[in-house]
Amino acid sequence: MGWALWFGWEWGLYIPNIADVVLPLGIARFVDISFMFENNLSIVNAGLMTAAALVGFFRLHRSGYMLLAISFHLQYVSRYSLGEISHGSNVVGLTAVALGLAYLAFREEKHSRRFALGVIIFFLGLGYTTAAMSKLIASGPLWVDGGHMWMWIQERTVDVFSKSGEINVNRFQQLVLDQYPLATAILAFGLVTELTGVLIWSPRFRPWVMTLLMAMHVGILMSMQINFPANNAILFLLAYPWADLIDRFLGRRPAPGLAGSVAPV
Repeated sequence: MGWALWFGWEWGLYIPNIADVVLPLGIARFVDISFMFENNLSIVNAGLMTAAALVGFFRLHRSGYMLLAISFHLQYVSRYSLGEISHGSNVVGLTAVALGLAYLAFREEKHSRRFALGVIIFFLGLGYTTAAMSKLIASGPLWVDGGHMWMWIQERTVDVFSKSGEINVNRFQQLVLDQYPLATAILAFGLVTELTGVLIWSPRFRPWVMTLLMAMHVGILMSMQINFPANNAILFLLAYPWADLIDRFLGRRPAPGLAGSVAPV
């Protein structure tokens, strides 16, 4: 919920600067969303998102999270109508939709939580694996060629230069640029890790695969200066048996049916 509100308000302050739709996404493919531009409606929508999130969080009404998801989607398609797409916000939107459907479909808390967690874990795993498959379809096994990493680092350097006015290559990037085998190994690690994404469907493999996915995102940050804080936050919350660990720390037995960090889906 915190990430949804963070994105909602950040976008809400940016959207008034947009004038035209360049890339229609989601509902924008069917409805003209230009009414969101050059006014304060996006800020009003961010306020509605906040209210809906509080309604859902405090269980004031079953529709709270679904209203949050709808407002979030409108904010998302408005912000990224210029053609840029944020990966992290897609994951946050997925969690909002999962919670919205869960609390509308089920009245018992434990069923709602199991459904929401199941949806999130299913689509997270599917998303990572299909991302790897897309890379293989586009470039084949040679996608892991270290030369590709060099090219992407240089392209990213141009992006950073356009924002900061200076070329800034960190030590890790320079190491990767100097060592072709290292660049290839990093890409191979990322591809294999993404391919194993569907293994998070199994509670047995979930902690290990999610840990590898978080490591992959840290590697992307170090090598490409592209950050995935929302992805890592969600992976961190879902990867480990937090409920058991907290109960063990407090010296008490876990509540029946709540053992583990997530429901065994």
